[in-house]
Order: sequence, then structure tokens, then C-alpha cells
Amino acid sequence: MYKEVKKFKTGGSFTFTSVQNLEEVCNASNSGSGVFYVFAINGEEKELIMIGSTGTVQNDGTLKSKNGGLYDKIVNGQQFAKTGRKYSWPAQMKKEEIAQLEIFWHETFNAKTAVIPTFVEAQLLQNFLTENGRLPRWNVAF
Repeated sequence: MYKEVKKFKTGGSFTFTSVQNLEEVCNASNSGSGVFYVFAINGEEKELIMIGSTGTVQNDGTLKSKNGGLYDKIVNGQQFAKTGRKYSWPAQMKKEEIAQLEIFWHETFNAKTAVIPTFVEAQLLQNFLTENGRLPRWNVAF
């Protein structure tokens, strides 16, 4: 999708509808840290609506991450009314009449690669801002 994420060898994607269980369909790493981005799909239309990341690099160069990695951030991370995404995404999809989400994820910090997840998130958000004059609609601020 973006040149900033092509270099990361560990990653994947999955689709999600509001009637599915996000915990079951999410195939993101439960130990890795990195970035994820979300597209809303309605028929032939595909719109980037969110960019996120998980994992913090410490002063000594080590990674501090919550248990559950990218999987936990995507499934249980809070969004829309301080509720885990497994609950808030289906509700928001119904509200906005979004048929399906497509979620891509990439590990940016692991044994082979050491790129700060929020750095990659910032690059992706900056590119979106430059191209569109705003952030993706599900990103409140950065």
C-alpha cells in the first residue's frame, strides 16, 4: 500500500463486517508491535479511515509493549466512547453505514527490524494529511 510499510516483512490483513466477532477474525500478531491502518469498503469504494500503532521504544533502545501486541491494540484498544474496538467498530460501522472494514498490519519493531511504531504511524498520517488536507476520519488527532 505505502512505501513506508513495504520494507516490513512481518504483516498481514483481514476483513471485518459488523456482524462478525473481531476477536475471531483478527489475525494480527499477538506479540509484535507496529502499525495498522483501516479502510472502509462500500461496494467499489475504498477509503482509508484510520491509522494507528502500538509499542513504545525506551531510552535504552528496547521496546515496551502491552501484552497482546498488535492484536490486542486492534481488538481491545479504545475508540469511540472509550470502548474496546470489538464493540465500538461494529456500532460505528452501522452508524456510518460501512459494509466492511479491511485492516492491514505490519510489525515495525521485532528481532529483525527496529523502527519506532509511532514514527511509521506519523509518516503515514503525514502522507495522508499532505494528500488530503486532513487526517483520516477515525483519527481524532495526532
